[in-house]
Amino acid sequence: MRRRIRSAALPLHLHSLPQLAVDGVLVAIAYYLAFQLRFDKGPSGFYSILRERTIWWVLAGSLPVLVFSRVYQRRWRYSGQRDYEAVMRAIVAIVLFTVVAVVVLRPVQHRTNHGTSTIGLPNGVIVLFFLLCLLFLLGVRMFARTVYERRPLAAFRGGRKGDRSVLIVGAGDGGRLVLREIARNRELGLTPVGFLDDDTGKHGLRIDGVRVRGNTEDDLPRILEASEPDEVIIAIPSAPGSTRARVVRECRKRGIPVRTLPTVFELLQDHGTIARQVREVRVEDVLGREAVHMELDRVGAYLAGETVLITGAGGSIGSELSRQIARVEPRRIILLDHAEDNLFTIQRELEDERHVPPAVLSAVLADCKEEERMREVFAEHRPTVVFHAAAYKHVGLMEANPVEAVRNNAIATRVVAHVAGQQSVKHFVLVSTDKAVAPATVMGASKALAEFALEAATARFSGTRYAAVRFGNVLGSSGSVVPIFRRQIERGGPITVTDERMTRYFMTIPEAVQLIIRSGSLAGGSTPPPAAPGEQAPGEAATGEAATGEAATGELVEGHVAQRAGAQVFVLDMGEPVRIVELARAMIELSGLDPERDIDIEIVGRRAGEKIHEELFNSYERPRPTSAEKILLAERPPLAAEAVESMFAEIGLLVLEGDAAGLAAKVSELSAARLEYQPNGAARKADRREGPRAAPAPLIHSRGS
Repeated sequence: MRRRIRSAALPLHLHSLPQLAVDGVLVAIAYYLAFQLRFDKGPSGFYSILRERTIWWVLAGSLPVLVFSRVYQRRWRYSGQRDYEAVMRAIVAIVLFTVVAVVVLRPVQHRTNHGTSTIGLPNGVIVLFFLLCLLFLLGVRMFARTVYERRPLAAFRGGRKGDRSVLIVGAGDGGRLVLREIARNRELGLTPVGFLDDDTGKHGLRIDGVRVRGNTEDDLPRILEASEPDEVIIAIPSAPGSTRARVVRECRKRGIPVRTLPTVFELLQDHGTIARQVREVRVEDVLGREAVHMELDRVGAYLAGETVLITGAGGSIGSELSRQIARVEPRRIILLDHAEDNLFTIQRELEDERHVPPAVLSAVLADCKEEERMREVFAEHRPTVVFHAAAYKHVGLMEANPVEAVRNNAIATRVVAHVAGQQSVKHFVLVSTDKAVAPATVMGASKALAEFALEAATARFSGTRYAAVRFGNVLGSSGSVVPIFRRQIERGGPITVTDERMTRYFMTIPEAVQLIIRSGSLAGGSTPPPAAPGEQAPGEAATGEAATGEAATGELVEGHVAQRAGAQVFVLDMGEPVRIVELARAMIELSGLDPERDIDIEIVGRRAGEKIHEELFNSYERPRPTSAEKILLAERPPLAAEAVESMFAEIGLLVLEGDAAGLAAKVSELSAARLEYQPNGAARKADRREGPRAAPAPLIHSRGS
């Protein structure tokens, strides 16, 4: 830290003393030249005496004025608009003080016929003094900044040998910020070759000497071919994903690395120069679709004033849920997790960084599988809305531990759902996954069972609105493939992909959380549109008659379906799936490496139960639009509550016994039975139409199955 002359009256650093001395000399020169220019052959007589007697006053008096005007708060080479304004104020003060001093102190007088007369400063001298001070004091600062940025003769000098050429996308404030940093820090070894901007009004203009060469749509390929930049920097932090994807795609074809300017939030989090903070393009920037954004204050308004319980609050989804829910000002937030470190971390973050009052938060260390503990939590805090995000997510680990997977993902969901219903919770939202559709892995099967558990709870507890939210892989979550790929790249490879044909749906954590919150408001209040002519609407009886007797409770009797709808399942329209091998190549290239030379992609073969393509809807479900954009409702006939409860009783017994093989068979049986519960026997008709269908593979794979 620099030493400062300790005086409240002198805002002056030691490094500013040479600047102060130069400014004083320049003011004195300006005063001297003002007299020279006012008089053709220089001042003579009384005016020559006046200049000689007052020039030392001007020199001595200008120094404190400059100091108190705070023009030495930074070095000349960093001078900006505010510094120039301070200098102008100081010059006005110096000129005024000089004029007043001459009038009051009367340094030169002469006798006339009418007595003694005072010689004052001529108006021409005053004006010239002001203009010359302005020219000298501002000019020296501009010159120092120009020399520091090494811009004199820049148009003729060109880049230094070994410099990397840079094409900047975005000619707005962000682009100018990058350009100035490049100009100031020549040690970066970068030379700008032009701007790209989609604003046609900027095309052909020069910004700080660099020309805007075209847009990112029609002109990008041509400009890349013509300028052959070594690097492209996207200087539009708020650029839409389509623009980023287009730039990255064209640069990838030519082997040009791409970086992007961080947002203001990222700049405030880190330190260092702007150019050093330019980050690599994230994978989510090039997924090929626009991110789904919702107005949280509007879609989450139903949470205001509510007591919200979030299970798995320390996980990737649960923690983001906690952050976003805190913004809509609920009455209380109950953070529940089984992992002590994760729970502590999110609690401290909300209190210290998000400024959530401690009185609003409650951190509860508990296991969702323990029914008595759940009853204690619900009785103590009385939540009105529950988001159940607690779950095991890693497919491989769940394959090796099937019993624990079912215990934690399925049975724990049933426990929390039942306790919530008994406590008359208004909304219960389960975080599900696309792997629950036609499940072929332990994790998928356990989440499918969790969805079934909500159906039984819906039939039993009519006062609670149950919903499940189904989506694909979440970028950056603990179960995502992206962190695995990142670690493999950091180690130098190889990146392991199970099958070259494999595709997955991807979304970001904020997208997933927005969907979860929005679905909570849709649950129980979304009225699907009427069925098309000739098509039977879900929930209608097969014969068109209202169900009676046992069917009124939601059971299926003789092919008839009760009017009551089951637990609602909401699905995000995530666009087209992404090929995993292409995702791996993109991550290698965005790391500045060559997937063919630097990092190998190794195909290791599919694991047991792993599917080539994930689906979003089961064969017995029909996608229906909702009032929310890009959120679909998976309509399906409800299951019989008694059948589900009976099945869970058997599953619970097998879990207690640790019988993995028996558990696999029982879950497969439940899945097969679910396929039969369709209006008019739709599944059986489909089978006859498509020919013989192979028996479904066991849902839970284990060494004993």
